Amino acid sequence: MTFFIQNIFNALQWGSFYSIIALGYCLVYGVLRLINFAHGDIFMTSCYIAFFIVAALTSYFAGLSGIPLFIITLIATMALTALLGIGIERIAYRPLRKKGANRLYVVITALMIGFILENGNLGLLGASSRSFPEILPKSIWTVGPVTITSLKVLVIVSAIVIFVILQFIVQKSTLGMSMRAISYDKFAIPLMGIPLNKVITFTFGLGSALAAVAGILFGMSYPVMDPYMGMIIGWKAFIAAVVGGIGDIKGAFIGGFLLGFIEIFVTAFLPSSYKDLVSFVILLVILTIKPTGFFGVAKSTKI
Repeated sequence: MTFFIQNIFNALQWGSFYSIIALGYCLVYGVLRLINFAHGDIFMTSCYIAFFIVAALTSYFAGLSGIPLFIITLIATMALTALLGIGIERIAYRPLRKKGANRLYVVITALMIGFILENGNLGLLGASSRSFPEILPKSIWTVGPVTITSLKVLVIVSAIVIFVILQFIVQKSTLGMSMRAISYDKFAIPLMGIPLNKVITFTFGLGSALAAVAGILFGMSYPVMDPYMGMIIGWKAFIAAVVGGIGDIKGAFIGGFLLGFIEIFVTAFLPSSYKDLVSFVILLVILTIKPTGFFGVAKSTKI
């Protein structure tokens, strides 16, 4: 029983990373019907951005540590990563959108952006792994036979808070209404006075900021960074979004936790080498049985 409960908390933490990253996929796809395959590498880049921000802050402000250091690092990393996402949208995606390029070209561009981020990081910083600094002191709580860390609780709570805030933005705010309208018919939106490019820019910025939150929390939880760390977790977060119903915020959130539970319990009972195999098999099975995912709705596409 103890083993089972302990793995539930592990699965909640692991699923939280997938959920936060999947929400970024979901935002962009929900507005543009574009799968931003560079999202996982934006997550990786945010982890490195946080690493250098912490190094700079602790170098210039020797007494800065704990919660103040975490808050400053979080805000600065989210801002810089959001700018990175906005820059990618303006440089890579917007010209293709204006020319009415085939979606295949957009997908290829997204993959190329991911390779550029990976190999650019590799060329600038080298292939050796780096250790993410400890930002917050880690507390360990023992509840009966179960051990819970403060960092694990922070990750899980962060995922839930992000989901609630994002749900409010998309469903209740004027900007969220514009985002949903663009997903329905982006050609008619400019005729209604809605600034199409501004809404899309905000969407990319917000999605990239979510990747930054995931990057910091992941670096704090598993403090080993390398240029390819975002590739696999990015693909798996995409799987989570598809499992839940890509384009649906609730689906991406639940899909992330579902995938986290599956991976943790597969690792608990089977060799860890089966973990990735099971993840990708799930995508195949879900797409075969229910192509729209658990919460997705089939929509017609305007040509």
